Amino acid sequence: MYIKHFVIITILSITLSALEYEEARHLLSRTGFGGTPAEIDEILPLTYVEAVDKLLKQLGNGSVISAPEWTEERPQIKPRKNKALLQVMSEGQKREYRKLMRQKRRQKSVHLKMWWFKQMITTDSPFTERMVLFFHNHFTSSFKKVKFPYLLYKQNMLFRKYITGNFRELTQMIAKDPAMILYLDNQTNRKDKPNENFARELLELFTLGEGNYTEQDIKQGARAFTGWMVNKKNGLFQFNKRQHDDGEKTFMDKSGNFNGSDIIDIVFQNPQVANYLVTKLWIEFISPTPDKEEVSRLAQLFIDNDYEMLPLLRALFLSSHFRTPTNYGKQIKSPVELIVGTVRMFKVHITNHRQLVQYSKQLGQDLFDPPNVKGWPGGNEWITSHTLLARRQMLERALRGSDMFLQRFWVWHYIDKNMKMSSWTGLGLQEKEQKIQQLLLPVAPVNNIEKPKKLLPAIKNLVFDLSYQLK
Repeated sequence: MYIKHFVIITILSITLSALEYEEARHLLSRTGFGGTPAEIDEILPLTYVEAVDKLLKQLGNGSVISAPEWTEERPQIKPRKNKALLQVMSEGQKREYRKLMRQKRRQKSVHLKMWWFKQMITTDSPFTERMVLFFHNHFTSSFKKVKFPYLLYKQNMLFRKYITGNFRELTQMIAKDPAMILYLDNQTNRKDKPNENFARELLELFTLGEGNYTEQDIKQGARAFTGWMVNKKNGLFQFNKRQHDDGEKTFMDKSGNFNGSDIIDIVFQNPQVANYLVTKLWIEFISPTPDKEEVSRLAQLFIDNDYEMLPLLRALFLSSHFRTPTNYGKQIKSPVELIVGTVRMFKVHITNHRQLVQYSKQLGQDLFDPPNVKGWPGGNEWITSHTLLARRQMLERALRGSDMFLQRFWVWHYIDKNMKMSSWTGLGLQEKEQKIQQLLLPVAPVNNIEKPKKLLPAIKNLVFDLSYQLK
């Protein structure tokens, strides 16, 4: 009886006590881009549960900066041809015209990437952007295939809408999303010649995972999605009844005159959907090695809450596996996380957001253009001999204040103005360095760095250390 009471009291004390600094830093690092001193100070007086609930309350409610003006213009997938004009144009002029249209689309795609970087840097809810990034890498689409930036923008906004919503409903919406329809070729999925691309990826990458369906399920599922197309005049989803196969289909041991929505509803009757998504969220936010027993517990909770995202995310971040220090520094920052986190940490004034887009591409993560339908594999795949050198060069340029920064020596300016230097009065250089290290690194430095005689070189040493690449 005494032991039981002791355990209960211990759990309560952990739950009700204020956050430790390292725990606050870890929570903000994994749910955002790395907590700044101000962000950490804001949640330190809270209990751990209060801190998680605060982040969840902000989720999806963060301010969104204005998108490029052209995002208000609905595209024509197949613009009307000016026959009179085409008749007087030479073949060379037609080629130049098509070239000009491609250049305009590429320019818009860069503007949209710049917009998202601005949003991630300025947001008051970094967790929102991390979840949008997660869905962007789960339900992948790319400019190279879709070609219309407006459609990728609308897909990005769809993710924002469903961050705290229902995952089954999001999957239903994705099946009707014009960018996804074009990306996975459902535009050519017709009753006389079904295209299986969307049906295959729906099962393999979006819901069940490889090996949890049959080739027959793919074929029958593709029939159900025939006629789900994009209206070429306005860029919206349309159901083309003439191209839809309305015959009986047998899908996952069920038979009926199924359409695409029916197929998704049947898929979500399989508990593997919950297990699959929880596993992906675990790898994204906790560690590369999921705990099967805990994944099963969270998956059942997800099912019990009818695939609502908010209860699952709360349980995920309250899990002891997320909180344990043994998982600190077990993940590698993605290029976007490294870039955005550095800019946010030091409150850098960016003068050239296009350069951020280029840096991210060089490091292996080109927003809105994942390498394939599987998205970016992440983890150790972020690091190669080339990208590790490129990461170092990017940080060096940032510390010099070159390329994309308005002011030089911004690191010292930031430390002086924003890291409460006055509260360090009486502290020695090594004590100050320890405080900076506690802020910037999730684990001890990899390199045995010689102690500098000034604080700024100490900060540079910590930023250049390999542990800064971890979260």
